[in-house]
Amino acid sequence: MSLSKPSTIIYGLLGAYFQRLYTNPLKTKAITSCVIAALGNLVSQKLSGARHLNEDSILAFALFGLFFGGPVPHYFYTYIHLLVRHPLGILLIERLIYTPCFQALALYMLAIFEGKSHRIACNQMQKLYLPMLMANLKYLTLLQFINIKYIPPMLRVLVVNLVGFIWVIYLANKRAKASKEK
Repeated sequence: MSLSKPSTIIYGLLGAYFQRLYTNPLKTKAITSCVIAALGNLVSQKLSGARHLNEDSILAFALFGLFFGGPVPHYFYTYIHLLVRHPLGILLIERLIYTPCFQALALYMLAIFEGKSHRIACNQMQKLYLPMLMANLKYLTLLQFINIKYIPPMLRVLVVNLVGFIWVIYLANKRAKASKEK
């Protein structure tokens, strides 16, 4: 009996998540992205051995997830399916147009949310943009293709969020290293 309780809790949480995703997808994606981005940044700081947490960075990632990380992909994937049906076409547009723009937005807005000036945000973005974009294209393209081609639409958000958690850890780690080099 005691072994069934954790699975009951997990199924209950997944059921609640899917219910919220169905009834209010934008709000659910924004909040989920906020939590995952903040947790990813927290894990990144812990893995890097930080003695004190950089709360500004955690807050910046949370705000980015809330205002951009959930809503922007929600609208992109909602409307891309109206324009393109073939998974390879969606992947090409996502990888060649959406990803470079979203990556620039992420790097810039994270710096702004941390309280950095426009000039510092632009300098940091110039330094990190190309390496981060190349890493994104190199490591996440296959996962994106699998997600677009084989994952049922109801589960795609969950898969993207899980991949996003790992990506946030990577992004936060790269940004922290760049800040230390200054």
